[in-house]
Amino acid sequence: MDLSKISVVLPSLDPDEKLIRVVDGLLEYGFTDIILVNDGSKQENLHYFTDLAAAHPEIHLLHHEVNKGKGAALKNAFRYFLANRPEGVGVVTVDGDDQHHPEDTRRCVEQMMKSGNIVLGCRDFTLDHVPPRSRFGNHTTSLIFKLFVGMTISDTQTGLRAIPRRQLEILSTIEGDRFEYETNMLLAMKDNGLSFDEVKIRTVYIEENKSSHFRVLHDSWRIYKLILAHFFRYTASSIASFVVDAGGVYVLTKSLSGMLTDPLLSTVSTVGARAVSSLLNFFMNKKLVFRTNVPTGKAMARYYALALPQMLIQWLLDLGIYTLLGVGPEAAGLRTLIHILVMCVLFILSFTIQQRWVFAPEKNK
Repeated sequence: MDLSKISVVLPSLDPDEKLIRVVDGLLEYGFTDIILVNDGSKQENLHYFTDLAAAHPEIHLLHHEVNKGKGAALKNAFRYFLANRPEGVGVVTVDGDDQHHPEDTRRCVEQMMKSGNIVLGCRDFTLDHVPPRSRFGNHTTSLIFKLFVGMTISDTQTGLRAIPRRQLEILSTIEGDRFEYETNMLLAMKDNGLSFDEVKIRTVYIEENKSSHFRVLHDSWRIYKLILAHFFRYTASSIASFVVDAGGVYVLTKSLSGMLTDPLLSTVSTVGARAVSSLLNFFMNKKLVFRTNVPTGKAMARYYALALPQMLIQWLLDLGIYTLLGVGPEAAGLRTLIHILVMCVLFILSFTIQQRWVFAPEKNK
């Protein structure tokens, strides 16, 4: 396979001899263009960059005077590639700690060139030698991604990613300068309908990953708040719609009370308020929560195909639980509690369905 149109993006901070092994391995496996980024390393570590660049013409060296973060280093290299490699097919990102075998790097590139998709090199976290914090962190993040983003990803923190040129033009513009940028990449893939493949790679941990610059609490929070942002915005959208719905019922009841009587007054007020609040909820979810590229008409048809049966299901569940538990009208407090619990379950279920079906982005290769 001709790798001359593939650039390896290699960000590094305060490297040691492992960086030399990484570069030697990449060259041995046929890579001919390496964009090496010094992300503000200490003075005593700079010789690794200059020595490698002097010894290998295949290396183009980019410097950050101060540490800006892995995300900033990746985006700097991406922009350099787009501006200076007009014939380049794509890039593959590799970590400088010698935990990505060059054969796996090559296989990811081969899959990218075959499918035209982004390719993630995914490790196996069930193996015995995986450090407990890495196993727990990845399993937790993968679960949260599945529940709150609707993406099934085996290795959410992999640094081995092969990215075609067209997709790179999108991913090079997204936010994030540190480790959260790699999470933002995955979220942008979902929002823009970018397809991806997974390639199983070796699971290598050197000295239990002690050389990693990942700060467990600080960087984990930066990552998790991004993943949960959809759900937080969805909750805010639902609260705003509830306020509009309740306010609409009040205004319509007050305005029409002299012209209509129950049950017509109650019906008109409820239906009118729900029509306004549901439209508001739909457009907030489409534009602000899920930020989807699905055509409005198609998304709206799906939205109401979900919303109308959901109202019926809520009523049936309320009634069924009241009957099953023998809760009569006199137990107003208990009935209210049951109603709230049913609403919470349907709230989460509705979020999942809206995310995976109603506003699921159109595929865009």
